[in-house]
Amino acid sequence: MTTYSAHHLWLKLTPVLFVLLWSTGFIGAKFGLPYAEPFTFLFVRFACVLVLLYLLIRLLGERWPSGSLLWFHIAVVGVLVHGVYLGAVFTAIGLGMPAGITALIVGLQPLITAGLARLWLGERIQRRQWLGILLGLVGITLVMSEQLDLGSPGGLFTGFGWAAVLSAFSALLGISVGTLYQKRHCTGMPLVTGTFIQYLGASLMLGVAALLFETREIQWNPVFVLALLWLIFGLSIAAILLLMTMIRRGEASRVASLFYLVPPVTAIEAWILFGERLGIVALIGIAVAVVGVALAVGQPKSVNRVDPVDG
Repeated sequence: MTTYSAHHLWLKLTPVLFVLLWSTGFIGAKFGLPYAEPFTFLFVRFACVLVLLYLLIRLLGERWPSGSLLWFHIAVVGVLVHGVYLGAVFTAIGLGMPAGITALIVGLQPLITAGLARLWLGERIQRRQWLGILLGLVGITLVMSEQLDLGSPGGLFTGFGWAAVLSAFSALLGISVGTLYQKRHCTGMPLVTGTFIQYLGASLMLGVAALLFETREIQWNPVFVLALLWLIFGLSIAAILLLMTMIRRGEASRVASLFYLVPPVTAIEAWILFGERLGIVALIGIAVAVVGVALAVGQPKSVNRVDPVDG
């Protein structure tokens, strides 16, 4: 009974812990990007992660995926979820887009994922989930609306242009498609070795991008090193393993709904770390987003569901 209770508590806490960890990725990027270009920053981060994961694999004696086709699918997920998503997020922030606005755009993922899941995976989205998705979107918009400056030239945000916007939406597309691709083709992958292959695929992509488009210069200082270490251990190891675990055990649309909480949490962290004020509109938006996530992620009462069968 005690074992069951501990397991049940862990299942309840996993989404909360994931949101807290994932939200700090935008903060870590903001701290580290002044000292390294986006692709170079990520390549160094992933190279360190690969070493740590390999040591963990040897320690645990984890099995490797069987078959070259599964290796290919896992690598594709890595390119999408880690290479395209993080590469585009870091590029957007590097081009001047505030971390909170970047979080807002990629926080639209549940809308994209839910629609694609219905077409691609055959998942049925309940009416309550659709309501939750809409409330989450409204909540995110309210939270970030105080950072908008529609009076700027061209009607854009202050400090960045269309290149940053395009990068952020590329990140949104990468994480959405990657999540569904993982659910469709990689449900039987071993967790730790599969994550290693994902980072390997992303590292190759980012290494080539850094060679082609960047100077690859890094200013090694305490701020950059601390940001790098947190992104390695807090994000690339802990948060990604939590994400892959949740994808394997739940519907893709519900897992994606957790991302609705990331922008509000990021806004709170930015307020604590950088003194960014949260007004009444933002506070209302946080409350609306929390309600939306509760509706979208909550277990439907209907038993007439079509869930993909995990391998």
